[in-house]
Amino acid sequence: MGFKMGIVGLPNVGKSTLFNALTKTAAAQAANFPFCTIEPNVGDVAVPDPRLDRLAAIATSKQIIPARMTFVDIAGLVKGASKGEGLGNQFLANIRETDAIAHVLRCFEDGDVTHVEGRVDPIADADTIETELMLADLESIEKRLQNLTRKIRGGDKEAVAQERLLKSAQAMLEDGKPARLVEVSDEDQKAWKMLQLLTSKPILYVCNVEESSAATGNAQSARVAEMAAAQGAAHVVISARIEEEIAQLDADEAAMFLEEMGLEEAGLDRLIRAGYALLGLQTYFTVGPKEARAWTIRKGTLAPQAAGVIHGDFERGFIRSETIAYDDYVALGGETGAKEAGKMRVEGKTYEVKDGDVLHFLFNA
Repeated sequence: MGFKMGIVGLPNVGKSTLFNALTKTAAAQAANFPFCTIEPNVGDVAVPDPRLDRLAAIATSKQIIPARMTFVDIAGLVKGASKGEGLGNQFLANIRETDAIAHVLRCFEDGDVTHVEGRVDPIADADTIETELMLADLESIEKRLQNLTRKIRGGDKEAVAQERLLKSAQAMLEDGKPARLVEVSDEDQKAWKMLQLLTSKPILYVCNVEESSAATGNAQSARVAEMAAAQGAAHVVISARIEEEIAQLDADEAAMFLEEMGLEEAGLDRLIRAGYALLGLQTYFTVGPKEARAWTIRKGTLAPQAAGVIHGDFERGFIRSETIAYDDYVALGGETGAKEAGKMRVEGKTYEVKDGDVLHFLFNA
């Protein structure tokens, strides 16, 4: 289980450069003019996790299979996108298909890279995008409410529930706030997600700064940090240009480059971790001589559902899971050492899988 994150922003803020770095390709053309990305570029990227390499080394696994995430580079939005300006309708549809939004904001000055609004103001840029998404949501809600009228008159319970949720979102949007601020009960979560409202998606602000500010950020990224904190949103500071350069280097060269830049790790690693946290995701591992593999689940997932990520039969026929905490597996030199030390636990159907657990599932075929 992974998730799909859409990379959005105004033209020329560094979206495609960031995408190139994420996918380690030049698949997304990074050109200095609006709409250089016409179709959304989609890339599956490995989730960096040093724990997986450590486990594989202990188990002498022949193959290492990391968890994966999908990123979608969506062409630059402009004012009026909600009314079809630019390539608005197409872009909004692309965003609707994602699970979360990475909103890239230009926090750098560069006279050679034009800004579509003729100025550098990440807060105003964020407001422009948010406004267009809110307007698009309002228009969508109005149409859906009209279409539900007949079903509601006929006593359709699902339609009544949908109307209630749509009106809650409508009230929030008319108050000038995104739909993600609506308080949704646990029992309504599934129906809420089915609405696919653009502003209901979790958002991560990505501050794209100049190379010299990659380690510390700058005044513009500090403004974004304040905005994100006020919204209860997440943010990361990154230099897309640096990340694109790092992506072309081997591991040793990349480590040296990061050290020279005063960076402890690649910004992409922080971006991916922030994305995981944004959607409440975590990782468990399966480890053996054949392969060491990372699996993505949501926090709070019970053992049978975690097993189902591997195969539906594992969930349907679940009996129990043999569980070793990551720290115990490493400290005791692997599965045998953990067993001998009494650190392998047998967990049943109500066990809530923890981040880093090393699991082996037993099931009825």
